[in-house]
Amino acid sequence: MLNRLQYISQGNTVEEQLYNIHQALDHGCDWIQIRFKTTVEKDLLTLAEATKTLCQEYLATLIINDNVRLAKEIDADGIHLGLTDMAIPEARTILGDAKIIGGTANTYENILSHVANGCDYVGLGPFRFTTTKDKLSPILGLEGYQKILDQLQQEQIKIPVFAIGGIQLEDVESIIKTGIHGIAVSGLLTNSDSKTKLITQLNEKLYGYVIV
Repeated sequence: MLNRLQYISQGNTVEEQLYNIHQALDHGCDWIQIRFKTTVEKDLLTLAEATKTLCQEYLATLIINDNVRLAKEIDADGIHLGLTDMAIPEARTILGDAKIIGGTANTYENILSHVANGCDYVGLGPFRFTTTKDKLSPILGLEGYQKILDQLQQEQIKIPVFAIGGIQLEDVESIIKTGIHGIAVSGLLTNSDSKTKLITQLNEKLYGYVIV
């Protein structure tokens, strides 16, 4: 089962990244995606190895953003691929059938392609403008999500879809009503002064009950 709440890591250094990841885990988030674009390969490997140790300790899922070779090297739980990254079938050949492969999508057509290529879940966005990611795709908003999820339902296409991009706590109920499986957050959790409370509130909205 894919957790409904994903945390995408933030930080400009290995230390900042690791601190934010540890904070997310310590306050109850059990799905971590390492996203560390502005670094050298050596530092990325250091972060990934340290994060894997933490995720094993917290029984959390570890996903690597983009870097299939790194995911293979540290035996991560899976990979998340952007629209211009390695093709999903190629990544599947490298990582094997047991690993999770997620893919970024901005349109219904993107999702169809991911489904055809054997993707396990889709990160659909952005929901609204966010400063977390450069070169932002067209913003979808609630209406965009509803239209795409309705199309998937009409065609009886089943794949877990995660909303991403500038999501706030007050958005979650409306987003879930569209048929979205879950959400991926970054700055919302990183910048929170009450992480345990926030994660509890998010899980209540995502699952409909309290996660203990």
